Amino acid sequence: MTQAYAAAEFADRGQLNSVQLNVVTLVDMERAAATKSLDGCLYMMDNSVGGVGQGTDHLETICKQGQVINWIIRPIDMHRGADGTWPPMPKINNLVFLDIEKGDEDDVAERRIMTELKVYGAPDRMRDQYTAVYYYWAGAVMSEAKPGLYRYRFVLELEKEHGTDKLYLNSARYPALRVLPV
Repeated sequence: MTQAYAAAEFADRGQLNSVQLNVVTLVDMERAAATKSLDGCLYMMDNSVGGVGQGTDHLETICKQGQVINWIIRPIDMHRGADGTWPPMPKINNLVFLDIEKGDEDDVAERRIMTELKVYGAPDRMRDQYTAVYYYWAGAVMSEAKPGLYRYRFVLELEKEHGTDKLYLNSARYPALRVLPV
């Protein structure tokens, strides 16, 4: 294989030469609170090239070893209510990677796939009609992660409409990262 061919093949992978990827998830908070489930309540999109499942709750994001991924989460309804209050916000409490090699997707992976990053750019905390407000979870794919498909589930913390109680839910379907070698 010539160097020109190898470079062209890598360039065809689009965003794989990007430093970071964003996975944006919109949550139907009203439905999730009413059903106490995330089934049919998550709509995911990313800026990777070649992934499948855009707009669904089983998105497959294409990434590479060592790449930073930002999971951004927001409610579908972001407008202030007639009473002047803002809608409840979802928060990613954790991402749990699953061990699909064992054949049971409910088993937690034994080896680490991601290094969790602390908040390195504070999300906006002041809500108004011109400022985007959201929570996020960021991590870097381990450089020694084997190329392959890694399914995960969200553990989400949902604010309730009234009161200080929180609702914790796990995603019903499993999105995934497809890790490609560098």
